[in-house]
Amino acid sequence: MKKADIYEFFHRLSENNPEPETELNYTNPYTLLVAVALSAQATDVGVNKATRKLFEAVETPEQMLELGEERLKDHIKTVGLFNTKAKNVIKAAEILVADHGGEVPQTRQALEALPGVGRKTANVVLNTAFGHETIAVDTHIFRVSNRTGLAPGKTVLAVEKTLERVTPADFKRHAHHWLILHGRYVCKARTPECWRCPVAEYCNYKPKTPEPARKRKNA
Repeated sequence: MKKADIYEFFHRLSENNPEPETELNYTNPYTLLVAVALSAQATDVGVNKATRKLFEAVETPEQMLELGEERLKDHIKTVGLFNTKAKNVIKAAEILVADHGGEVPQTRQALEALPGVGRKTANVVLNTAFGHETIAVDTHIFRVSNRTGLAPGKTVLAVEKTLERVTPADFKRHAHHWLILHGRYVCKARTPECWRCPVAEYCNYKPKTPEPARKRKNA
């Protein structure tokens, strides 16, 4: 994709949603960290249901330790891999209290040292909680980047590095959320809805999917 087209690509996405936000519910950097860690191989909707009452009782690592692993499991038992995730959340809380004064660190290295926190989770926390210009490549961003030609790559890290390089400075702060939401609701995995895509003219995907007949009929 050409440099001018990339700029317009993000400009169009920004016009549709100037201030995009994560769809995970959270109250502070710590609850965001927990929510993102729980969202691995799970949907945001499912995680939000599990954390609704949890985050009414727990907002700090200290409170998480008071809750304990077994009661944490009761809250998140509807989330996939909840046993492993509960262990990691408790271990991470112990480290945050012991080594970081109960605060969520603001460096990728320190975040990735926490159990259950990989590069993607660290990038989400840095971007959403602290405003860093990081891009966490999930399945949606990986698909959109390759399908459109925005940032082709064979691995998640390759796509992330390319996005960091080609994303215009004006749009780096929110690029992560624009691409996720675009992949989730428009550039869908099975059938992209090209007929209502605001950036279709800059996208390399062919053939573009036409508007469904029933949609045209009801228009």
